[in-house]
Amino acid sequence: MDRFFKLKQNGTTVRTEIMAGLTTFMAMAYILTVNPNTLTAFGQIEMGWYSVFLATALSAGIFTIAMGLFINFPVALAPGMGLNAYFASVILSSAATDHPFTWEMGLTAVFISGLIFILLTVTRIRQMLLDAIPDSLKHAITVGIGLFITIIGLKNSGLMTISVEAGNDIAAHKITDLLSFESIIHLGSLENTDVQLALIGLLLIGILMVLNVRGAILFGILGTTVVAMLMGVVDFSSFNNPQTPWVPDFTQINFMKFDWAGIMHTGIISAIATFTFVELFDTFGTLVGTATRAGIMKDPVEGKKRVGKAMLVDAAAVTGGAMLGTSTTTAYVESAAGVAEGGRTGLTAVTTGACFLLALFLAPLAALIPGPATAAALIIVGVLMVQSIREIDFQDMVVAIPAFLTITMMPFSYNIANGISFGIVFYVILATAANLLGKKKYDIHWLMWILAVLVVARYIFLGSQG
Repeated sequence: MDRFFKLKQNGTTVRTEIMAGLTTFMAMAYILTVNPNTLTAFGQIEMGWYSVFLATALSAGIFTIAMGLFINFPVALAPGMGLNAYFASVILSSAATDHPFTWEMGLTAVFISGLIFILLTVTRIRQMLLDAIPDSLKHAITVGIGLFITIIGLKNSGLMTISVEAGNDIAAHKITDLLSFESIIHLGSLENTDVQLALIGLLLIGILMVLNVRGAILFGILGTTVVAMLMGVVDFSSFNNPQTPWVPDFTQINFMKFDWAGIMHTGIISAIATFTFVELFDTFGTLVGTATRAGIMKDPVEGKKRVGKAMLVDAAAVTGGAMLGTSTTTAYVESAAGVAEGGRTGLTAVTTGACFLLALFLAPLAALIPGPATAAALIIVGVLMVQSIREIDFQDMVVAIPAFLTITMMPFSYNIANGISFGIVFYVILATAANLLGKKKYDIHWLMWILAVLVVARYIFLGSQG
């Protein structure tokens, strides 16, 4: 095992890797229930809750293990949040039209976008991004993802709530009137049990990390779960819930449920473009951010080679996930939780993937982990990832402004792709201006120009998908 995963070479051990893999799974386990609820829109879309559950566990398990075995990369994959919401929203918004966009068409669009990714990866266009993107933006991506993870943790725990009504009202009023409105972002109520558990989780993990306890994040999650049980807020009804059976029924999988006849349906081109665009930058950001945190990018040549290979597995996961019946399967930012616990090799990914496959048979147990327990872990991971900000030269405005926009747009727009898009466009414009004015010379890879044009065109013609 040491020889296969090169554990000593990466300064890690079997125990550390397994602990890291378990931690990543704990941080991602919520997708097992969230994805079925999202894609079925809580019963409004007739994909079948359990069918999506099976697709979620299988796609996450199979392709995460593939990432570990073939690439030796500590990154886990699963159906992506945001893209699954977009998937459902397109279907629901078109339901009352003359040409409804069905969930079968949605899976077809995801499948096609996966084929596009495979082509881009095989032709090494995706890998060229590693040379094209400046180091400052790479570090900014890592920091931005850290804040993005923190936002996820804060929202899932209830520590942060958002007033939708206030957000809607603000658009129709002048800035001078804003004081008369309730704040958009609120601090969660301390009377809320979820908030209490999240704070307990933060304290447990924080104390364990201060004491340099290995597996601090995992033990913090488990400790918080025990506290939740003592508080009587853990729902044990999942043991007898027909939606989470102990023995998986694979006959219910929506395998290859594509609608090729509706391929030219109005809106499918836009859907394919959106899936492709968002996945392109989301995956790039996640892989580079996680690889940087894991120390894989310390050797630029080897690091780029491994990230490039990881992109091929990711591309295959998109098509494979669609074949199993779920929206875009992508590299997960929560992989950083395992990396923070010392995960450095593919054994971390294999462990995580095995847990997802095991969840097929132990779904009721996986459902016991309370959301606030994993939410606390994500917040702590955010702390670890923002450390990369010290690598950015904020005295150089050509570097600072694009990096700052990359960092801030990810959490504030709740979209990793938006942050990367702003960073690319502003870097190209500002670096070009500096070069033309005879200031300090900046290298602008030709692919950065193409990306900038594509980004602008995407937002002009397709609009923002949040």
